[in-house]
Amino acid sequence: MIAENLTNINNQLQLACKSSQRSVADVTMIGVTKSVGIEEAAELVQLGVQNLAENRVDKLLEKKAGLEKFNDIQWHLIGNLQRRKVKLIINEIDYFHALDSLSLAKEIQKRATKVIRCFVEVNITGEESKHGFRKEDVLPFIQELADLDKIQIVGLMTMAPFGASEEVLHATFRELKELQMTVNEKHLSFAPCTELSMGMSNDFPIAVEEGATFIRIGTALFRDA
Repeated sequence: MIAENLTNINNQLQLACKSSQRSVADVTMIGVTKSVGIEEAAELVQLGVQNLAENRVDKLLEKKAGLEKFNDIQWHLIGNLQRRKVKLIINEIDYFHALDSLSLAKEIQKRATKVIRCFVEVNITGEESKHGFRKEDVLPFIQELADLDKIQIVGLMTMAPFGASEEVLHATFRELKELQMTVNEKHLSFAPCTELSMGMSNDFPIAVEEGATFIRIGTALFRDA
């Protein structure tokens, strides 16, 4: 069933790329394995998905240990990270998708033994239930990171409102793309900001049409698995 689901997702991805005149090669699908066990995650890797994500530190460490025979998995932490847990996880991951405060950035700088590729989390729609910076605060925050040599801002991340209309989804993702362009105009060496992490199971085709380079897919992959 996972194989069938993956085929369906890839078909949707191809259509979204075609309609927006983009290359499928420019979009990386991250398999979000938080709702499944190691066996299902291993099946996904065997099907060719090399980017996996968890939103909790303990679950990511558990999955990574259980899948250690697969050498080329890229691990993404997509959930919010408490400062006290930074030392447990930061050198175990390849990407962190939820950088949302200067204090967290400083803790990462303190604990990291390598350069950590980070996405700044942006709360485009201003929902109180969501973490992340307001749009207008993103560039000032990024500029404060200039002296933190263990942090590289590779992009921006957002989550669209659940159940939003297509019009709202397009607008939300487009705003993140426009914000990325604003950051890029500054040509900051520590913040290449070439990536956009946006789009999940229910809205990724629209995110791709608006410029997503990483999509985070869980439910659609493991439905009925």
